[in-house]
Amino acid sequence: MAAADPQVLALAAQVTESGEQDIPLLLLKLKGVLSSPSLGCEESKKIKQDIYDYGLTQYCLLVLRQDHSRLRGGWATAAQLAEILSHCCVGLEMKEDPEEFYEKFLPSAIDNLLVLGKRLQARFIRAIKDKEKQDFLHWFQTVTNAICWLFHGHIQLAACVLQNDCFLQLLITDDVETAIIMMSVLHNILRINSSVFLQVDKATLHSILDELVYKLSSTTNPAVGSAATKLLLVVAKLSKQLVRLLTARYKGLKGLLNKQWTGKGFDRELNQLLDMLYLEQSSGKGEMQTVLFQKQHQAACIIQATWRGFQTRRRLKKLPQAVTTLQRSFRAKREQELQHLAKQKEDEALKLQMQLQRQRAMRLFHERQLALLERVHASQVNKYMEEMEDKSALTIQRFWRGYRARRIFHQQKQSLKEYKAAVIIQRTACKFLEKRRRRRPLSPWKEPKGLTDEQRLALQQKVDDYIKLHPASQMSEEMSKELHMRAQEKLAQFLLRSRLDQRAAQRRETLLAQVNTDVELLMNAPGLAETTEKDIGVFVSRSVPVATKARQSHNTMLKYTRWPWWKKLGDEFMEDDVIPDEALNTELETLFIGGRKSL
Repeated sequence: MAAADPQVLALAAQVTESGEQDIPLLLLKLKGVLSSPSLGCEESKKIKQDIYDYGLTQYCLLVLRQDHSRLRGGWATAAQLAEILSHCCVGLEMKEDPEEFYEKFLPSAIDNLLVLGKRLQARFIRAIKDKEKQDFLHWFQTVTNAICWLFHGHIQLAACVLQNDCFLQLLITDDVETAIIMMSVLHNILRINSSVFLQVDKATLHSILDELVYKLSSTTNPAVGSAATKLLLVVAKLSKQLVRLLTARYKGLKGLLNKQWTGKGFDRELNQLLDMLYLEQSSGKGEMQTVLFQKQHQAACIIQATWRGFQTRRRLKKLPQAVTTLQRSFRAKREQELQHLAKQKEDEALKLQMQLQRQRAMRLFHERQLALLERVHASQVNKYMEEMEDKSALTIQRFWRGYRARRIFHQQKQSLKEYKAAVIIQRTACKFLEKRRRRRPLSPWKEPKGLTDEQRLALQQKVDDYIKLHPASQMSEEMSKELHMRAQEKLAQFLLRSRLDQRAAQRRETLLAQVNTDVELLMNAPGLAETTEKDIGVFVSRSVPVATKARQSHNTMLKYTRWPWWKKLGDEFMEDDVIPDEALNTELETLFIGGRKSL
């Protein structure tokens, strides 16, 4: 047997002696070992065989299962290890124990690579920054290339990839970039091993076709449409059975392709697919019946594809939560079982310790008893034994009475609880009834029944004496009317004064506003040398009579609206509220300055 490569030996020794955190970075050195330019075909196979024999390939497989967000190197290291794993497996021919390698190791490698791709796809979708999204997309592309390279070298793995649930989950996504990459992986599978598509089960085949048709119906991206159309064309070219399946399962597919994807840059593949679909449909039915059938089922095709895609997406969205819940329940149950086992072991250890202590105590007791018997005189042995028997009997009786009392107490414990609960309920009910009695209103006074004539005369005498001692103040009707009239006059005078005061306050505010306006106009007025006719017009009013009449009418209306309701019934206060003409003229003159008013 030839000696192993020294680099592989050294690396295997470092991996064996290193900690778990350092292993991923050490495994990256395999890339330099495999890419050495001096290696030929036979040397490369020999190195790959040594890598597998010394367990480095298995280490790569184990590292890919871990959560790389917590490891050194992160997801970039995971992507490089996926690439290294695929290169180590391709070109490796196992002559010893091939069943372990081909039936267990390679399918496990495919599973781990697909799981890693799923994690990277989820990270890419959740990423926010552009730089972070580009990095995750690059690593996802690296992992998918590793998968393609692996089933290029081992064609039988194509069926494993198609039947893997993670592959379908990766394909069913709304993200454009990762969807195009996964469709390219599917295209490579069909190009390498086209017969594998006919070997998979119907559920997997229908799920893949459903997703391709859904992508055609739910997006307008030309790249996604081109990739999906080319895949359907490849599927249709595999066998007539698949063409018949496309026409029967997706009856509105031809109308969808004609209406939505014509003139998008891939008309050659689109026309080939449509020709195959029309040829298959026209072989069994006429052209008119085909058009009618297409119109009837076009909407059904879109609804079916949308509903199936929605169902699958909803099921996939719930899958991580269900897995998380299952894992949490399993871990909690396992923790409980471990705690129960630990407690059981502690109880058994304590029980064993107590038994040992009891045996030790009994042994010591017997030893002391024998030592005492050796010291007692022979004539006193019987007496001593009788005393010990009496003490033992007393001890047994004491323990038995205590056990019986405790048993009786436990039997009466439930009745004692019931008695205490009844006492508490009765106490609470009594407190509640006492509070209700306190809150109950007093009953109205009722005339005492059965008063005699003497009692009535005595009560009447008391009432008369009280009235004489506390006579009520009486007022005649004339005095009441006079008091009312005086109150009305004072109220009217007060209202009149308050109205006049209010009107005077308003007049003062108006005069102050006018003065402020005039001051502002004069402050902003230009000098005499710069004065023009337009400036003069600001200070002169040419509509004095009109303004006076308007002011008078406005004041009259305001005055009328401010009157109270009782004042509008008559004219008794009309003359007192009329504003004199002199005051009106004075107020109007304050509004105009042009030559009439001097400041």
